[in-house]
Amino acid sequence: MKKIVFTLAGLLSLAGTLQAQTERLHRIQENIQTVFYDPASALYKETNDAAHNEKPHSYLWPLCALVQAANEMEVLEPKQSYLGPVLKTIQQYYNENPPAPGYQAYVTKEKIDTRFFDDNQWIAIACLDAYQRTKQKSYLDTAELIYRFMMTGYDQAGGGGIYWKEDDKTTKNTCSNGPGVLIALQLYKIKKDRKYLDTALDLYRWTNTHLQAPSGVYYDAVKLPSMKIDSAIYTYNTGTMLQSSVLLYELTKEKKYLQEAQRVAKAARQHFFRKQKFPDHYWFNVVLLRGYIELYQVDADPQYLKLFKQDAERIWKEEKDAKELIGKKPWKTLIDQAAMLEMYARLQTLKL
Repeated sequence: MKKIVFTLAGLLSLAGTLQAQTERLHRIQENIQTVFYDPASALYKETNDAAHNEKPHSYLWPLCALVQAANEMEVLEPKQSYLGPVLKTIQQYYNENPPAPGYQAYVTKEKIDTRFFDDNQWIAIACLDAYQRTKQKSYLDTAELIYRFMMTGYDQAGGGGIYWKEDDKTTKNTCSNGPGVLIALQLYKIKKDRKYLDTALDLYRWTNTHLQAPSGVYYDAVKLPSMKIDSAIYTYNTGTMLQSSVLLYELTKEKKYLQEAQRVAKAARQHFFRKQKFPDHYWFNVVLLRGYIELYQVDADPQYLKLFKQDAERIWKEEKDAKELIGKKPWKTLIDQAAMLEMYARLQTLKL
């Protein structure tokens, strides 16, 4: 009888926890729509403080976070439509200029702006995740359009690799090559066309050769033509390459890629998890979480994910205001809300 009572108590406790987590997700989603969204233009503001908004509307980058968060919300609530409206907003950044269509950094009707390859790649990654989940062709079409655009940023200067943005030939970054590997691998998985695997391997080898630190984490960029390394180290760069190693293992079954993923995972924990927390940039961190989730799906070791869960709960306790807007600064940003929405949604999906 006692065992039955304890089991019932445990189930009730779990149900209460899940309800609280769901309420938190809905609260963040509500804040995004009420604080940052402008229904008249169907665009977003970058922050909740006009004094800190450089332009009337958000740059594309925060929407790159929001589009992935929307996908993760649909994973949890497949009958809801979170992703479509965000992609509709992103369409307002579409630019057809040659050599290939893509999405520019700011709203097209307000000004013609540069196009960052990584901004585009984050959108493609979210669309490929959505396609794998729904098999809706429009998501795949968007990803293929972005793949064509990103390959216009590839050349042999510095031995290969993709530039950071289309009008700057002085820097090739981990943030434009790691995501490129992920897009190519996902397209190879879907379409079984060898050209995508060849692209992925080329970008993967180039990034490891030029931008990986001996410890296993990744530097930010290599400058051209000097080949000088920008040695800044951010969580998201290591995250995309960690995920790339795991995907390469899953697709090729070559154990060297899994071993590399495990080496990078350990190095990232040692480098980034200090004083019982990850660095302050939520969105960079959630991209690293994606890599750890990919590894967990292969080796079933939850040790790294538990650190993210611990830190995510700390953030909710310590780094939100009275309105439950998240962030350490007095003003709050769209990218921070979107990043934590993705993080909490992914952690809830895992049911750790």
